[in-house]
Amino acid sequence: MQGKPFPRWVSVAILLVIATTFGGNHIAARYTFDHGLNVTTAAAARSIGAALFVLALLLISRVPFALAGATRWRAIAIGVLIAVQSFCIYSAVALIPVGLALLAFNTFPMMFSLLSWAVDKARPARRALIAMPVALLGLALALDVFRASGDIAGRWAEIGAGVGWALGAAVTFALAMLLTSRWLKDVDGRLRTFVTMTTVAVLLLVAGGLAGNLVLPANPAAWLGVGLLMFFYGTAFTALFVLLPRLDALNNSAALNFEPIAVLFLAWLTLGQSVGPLQIVGALIVVGAVIALGSAKH
Repeated sequence: MQGKPFPRWVSVAILLVIATTFGGNHIAARYTFDHGLNVTTAAAARSIGAALFVLALLLISRVPFALAGATRWRAIAIGVLIAVQSFCIYSAVALIPVGLALLAFNTFPMMFSLLSWAVDKARPARRALIAMPVALLGLALALDVFRASGDIAGRWAEIGAGVGWALGAAVTFALAMLLTSRWLKDVDGRLRTFVTMTTVAVLLLVAGGLAGNLVLPANPAAWLGVGLLMFFYGTAFTALFVLLPRLDALNNSAALNFEPIAVLFLAWLTLGQSVGPLQIVGALIVVGAVIALGSAKH
């Protein structure tokens, strides 16, 4: 028995907490990187933690593990994309302020809309077409591309690699979303997530082992960071799946776009990463445009 839906204010509050918890995972990742751990090990740890959390849900709910051959391979293929996305977003977090990395990654709804347009020939709604350039303008402000000194090239030299990784994560995640909506829409979300996260963990462990990049944390601070990123990511994933039937996600899911804003505050509070007033305005523009884009697709 799933229970009655929560009142809307309760649903929004819960989703804001979940978004903040997801953001906490990226803060913990940057903390871990600052204490010597590499991207491959951290991304593998996050995926292992998420897979174990979802496995517990599957066992508790007694969800069958069987998947048809073609569906299984499609789920694994999507897992490969998510492995790339995980490596990309953590690489971005390691190079530039966490909030800016998340803002650049949060352009994935725009990427998804463009990919859907290219593949399905379905022209986006007018609101979506307006929201896309607005989101890009907001992102440029948030990244401080138009800095007062006018040194755009210098600014890009500072953040270009990190922004590139974040945008790569956005494109890869959008492609994974597109394929999931085509191939796995009838698969239980918990089972789909378990197969995906398990694939990500295995790929990162194998790739990291072959490259010699898998190393245990070298100090207590790094161990703490790994534990926190696994805890935050797994907790947010579990809470979202357990409470989803009562959250009226269709009407309230825009609250999850609070994550980059939460990360900007958390990064300032815990990591000392601050942004200027104009960058905050840009961040709000990005989030607002993403929310408008999401509502246009409904």
